[in-house]
Amino acid sequence: MKILLVTQYFYPENFKSNDIAVELTKKGHDVTVLTGLPNYPEGKIYEKYGFFKRTKENYQGINVIRTWLVPRGKGGGIRLFLNYFSWAFFASIRAFILSFQKKFDVILVHEPSPITQGFPAIVVKKIQKIPLHFWVLDLWPESLTSAGGVKNKYVLGFFTHIVKFIYNQSDKILISSKGFKESIISKGNYESKLIYFPNWAEDAISSCNSNYPIPELPKGFKVIFAGNIGVSQDMESLMKTALELKSHSDIKIILIGDGRSKPWVENFIIENKLEETVFLFGKYPIEAMNAFFKYADGLLVSLKDELIFNLTVPAKIQAYMSSSKPILGMMNGEGAMLIEEAGCGFCAPAGNYKKFAENIISLYNLNHEERYLIGESGFKYYEKNFKLETCIDNLELILSKK
Repeated sequence: MKILLVTQYFYPENFKSNDIAVELTKKGHDVTVLTGLPNYPEGKIYEKYGFFKRTKENYQGINVIRTWLVPRGKGGGIRLFLNYFSWAFFASIRAFILSFQKKFDVILVHEPSPITQGFPAIVVKKIQKIPLHFWVLDLWPESLTSAGGVKNKYVLGFFTHIVKFIYNQSDKILISSKGFKESIISKGNYESKLIYFPNWAEDAISSCNSNYPIPELPKGFKVIFAGNIGVSQDMESLMKTALELKSHSDIKIILIGDGRSKPWVENFIIENKLEETVFLFGKYPIEAMNAFFKYADGLLVSLKDELIFNLTVPAKIQAYMSSSKPILGMMNGEGAMLIEEAGCGFCAPAGNYKKFAENIISLYNLNHEERYLIGESGFKYYEKNFKLETCIDNLELILSKK
């Protein structure tokens, strides 16, 4: 198949779009990616890229076309709005030109926020009259309220109209969480379009190779949080958990990653004398995660109590499962249910830092064999449901259906 993958985010940014393009290309498909200039999460366009630099390139046999955008900066509301709509605008112009340059068989939109990524895809669909498959990883306009704090009914109404327009134009709507179904069908008659297509764990994490050079970790019982250190991840509750564990000198919380809340976390550690409890290791590539995880006694995941987060399964849960380590969650909804269903750890309600601390202590009090069996339960669930190869095979089948 000649596949057009439309996504604002692509390599060297770390998103599932990378796996999709690479794996479908390996299967012999001709993949073209229409994307933006890389600037996530730092908010600045990456070195070696620019408005007139590397706007076209070949990445592992994939034809990558990059269009202009306003960088997201520090992620403020106005700057994000400009980032989202500037890319949709310039990418739609490029999509119009591309429609007359190359014929495609199918379009796939990879949609973490924003929903506006659907616009360039619709341009190609209308001109070439081909199927459009829209993979929903973030619900809109719910994400605006939960992650962006937007309450204005006119703004939410405006984006609801955009969402309905894009869903109407989509031939299939792929959902990464079963919890998305109710929200989507409440906006229109879309049930017949829905296909459950979950996230997978990155191959680099599930790989047995764990020799990536990493710094020495503190001695003791290590629980690791890996990923975005942001507002959505409820760092405030996680740091309150650390305060609860301060007297348990053998328990160490290790944070790997970067994000908007990292400076706040750094200050909190200093102000509360948590230097022997919480350790920040900064951002590392996905290839390094298995090297960190092999030293972990447990892996942490947390989300705020917001509707959108309760309907979402964080991708890191699948990645954690692939490492055969117990998972400690502080969240509600789909993510919590998945941990329970897989029997791969303990989950406290969102924001309940006291229960979260108790769960960490409970895991600490188990013996090595008991912790091993919990982690193994998660790995078996991952093998059956979230392995990259299995998911891509399923995606190939979905895209090939007329």
